[in-house]
This record gives sequence, C-alpha cells and structure tokens, in this order.
Amino acid sequence: MDVKQLITFRTAAENLNFTKTAKLLKYAQSSVTAQIQSLEKELDTQLFERLGKKIYLTESGRKFKVYADKMISLADEAKLVISGFTEPTGVLKIGAQESQCTYRLPPILKEFKNQLPNVKLIFKPAHSNEMVKEQLQSGNLDVAFIMDVVKPEDSLIKEPLVKDELKLVASPDHPLVNKELIFAKDLEYETLLLTEQGCSYRKIFEDYLRESNVYPSNKIEFVSIEAIKQCVIAGLGIAILPGMVVEQDIKDGTIKELKWEQSNFPLITQIAWHKDKQMTVPLISFIELTRRILKMTI
Repeated sequence: MDVKQLITFRTAAENLNFTKTAKLLKYAQSSVTAQIQSLEKELDTQLFERLGKKIYLTESGRKFKVYADKMISLADEAKLVISGFTEPTGVLKIGAQESQCTYRLPPILKEFKNQLPNVKLIFKPAHSNEMVKEQLQSGNLDVAFIMDVVKPEDSLIKEPLVKDELKLVASPDHPLVNKELIFAKDLEYETLLLTEQGCSYRKIFEDYLRESNVYPSNKIEFVSIEAIKQCVIAGLGIAILPGMVVEQDIKDGTIKELKWEQSNFPLITQIAWHKDKQMTVPLISFIELTRRILKMTI
C-alpha cells in the first residue's frame, strides 16, 4: 500500500461516497474504486460494504482507518523533517456544540491561528454529545468539546476544563419571575423551549422533571440556541440554558433568571480525543492552549 491509496481510503471513509471522494481528490471514480479494491486485496478483507445506494465502513474498515490516519500523519511529518521545514502544518478538525463555538472557542481559535498560522482549522458543529463521540471514534474529528457529566469512555480521553451552571430563564414580564422559588410542579403547564434531542442539558432537565412526575406537554424544539434566546425574550416560553449563553442578557435585563430549586447540576465542559489518536504538534498545541485559556474552575 502507498500513501496515495491511504489518502483515498481516508477520504472515502470520511465521506462514504466514492463519487464525492473522486471529486475531492480530482480522480476518476474508477480510479477511486480501483485503489480501494487494491487495498482490500492486499489486506485480505473488505473495507466497505454497500447497502442499497449507500456505502458503509465495515468493522475492519473502521479499525484500519485508525492506522491509515497514523500512517498519513507520519508520512507528512517525515516530509517536513527531510525538507528541513519546521513550521507545523496540516489540518485540525474540531467539533463542538453551538454554545461552545459561540461563547468559548473564538479566543482559543484566534490564539491558535496566531501561534500556528500554517495549520488549517476545520470546525464541525454538532447538535449532541453522542454525535461528537461518534465522529471522534470514526476519526472524522481530531478533538472535540463535550458538555456533560464526567463519566469514563473506553475509547476516548476526556479532560475536564470548566464547570458550567444551568440557568432557568424567562422574559422579564413572565408571571414566574417574581416567585420566590420555582419547583418542578410550577413548570407543568408552561411552554418549554428546548434544544434538540441528545443535548446533555436537555436530558438533565427532562430527567429532573420526570423524577418529580412532571410531564409538560407544551414543548418547542430548536436547533439554534440563539433562536431559543430570542423566543425567551419575546415571551414565548421558559428555557434551560448554560450560564455562559445568557450571562450578558441577564445583566442587560432582557432575560430574567428564575429562582430554581434544582440549579446545581454537575455539567462540565470537557475536551476529548480518541485514545489511539496520533498526537501531532497541532493537536498537542491546541489541547495545551485550551487548558491555558480555560483554566479549570472545578
């Protein structure tokens, strides 16, 4: 096998589409197919399987991708060393939910680009922690931010960074704003403005309501946190959001925090990467920079 075949395999594994792979690499589709078949013959195993019009990685394909990533990275590193070029280059793929991207990542990304200007950054938003974990495990992400309770993962290294508060918020003229303390029963007939299924803090909130035998029927689901905030301001309903998202709005008085009886949930922002990930200079630098900027407060 050669590096060209490995790059073709990696691109196909990430896109699961031979036509798109050929377009990205500027090959004929027949060339992509031939390279994959040659690899499969050499490895004596099937790397992809076709179900209907779609292709999927086999279990062997998923395992081989980990090694393909390492071999490609080592080949790139060898070229740099031999050429005498010491400035780190390459691509770093980062995943995070919208709240992290909007409120936490900008200063980190700016500083990283100042330190390593020749490294290309690719940001991939994710709507749930499960999506992020799947992409880390498949190799589609190099590093990601997860907002969840701290729990071990067999294939991932997760490092806690910042403790996040959850805020129950409403518009300034909402009837519950002046209530001394909000209990689960108070929310039974309220309209709840929620993030998508799979969001960690939505799950925490719904578990809390379920444990209190409260099942609100009026729910509106959004893909955008900013949309939720605007709907809260407009008086459409009540939302549960990370403190970093609504901190300025609460200060400005456009949103009011409700005095909630259950506000201390163990929600932690964590940086995560696959335990078998090749630790390149850009990846190590990004992790260290993130540690420095997001000093642990837990």
